[in-house]
Amino acid sequence: MFSEMERRGNECYRMRMSESQYTGGCLCGKVRYRVTGIARNLCYCHCESCRRAAGSPSVPWATFERAHFQLLQGELTEYRSSPRRLRGFCAACGSALTYRSENRPTEIDVTLGTLDEPSRLVPQMHVWVEDKLPWVMIADALPQWPRGVGQS
Repeated sequence: MFSEMERRGNECYRMRMSESQYTGGCLCGKVRYRVTGIARNLCYCHCESCRRAAGSPSVPWATFERAHFQLLQGELTEYRSSPRRLRGFCAACGSALTYRSENRPTEIDVTLGTLDEPSRLVPQMHVWVEDKLPWVMIADALPQWPRGVGQS
């Protein structure tokens, strides 16, 4: 018999494997996108840069192949938030939409909160927990990484 956590994890895995097209956009609707393929690195990021860019204590992300990301409407405005890193947002409403690292040129990260159906993808870990705000309590059983995955 599977526990509730194992059952939900298995359902999320099956959904990621079988459903491979996602659409989303910004708050005002001027930027719309579609991304296809398998979502990887599903996480909550607690780094200071993500917090400030989104105005939130953490930001849930998914990584996709950059070639599978397509703008359907509008334009992404990009801001170089640190060397070799670009954050994409809507210039009209400011919604944080994407993150690109020049260290990972074939990938793009998408904020899960901007998906039309954000419940289809569930974060599987917390990253940059060393930057977590002291009043944020992580109350789930997901793995926690002090920095990025595999970094100490």
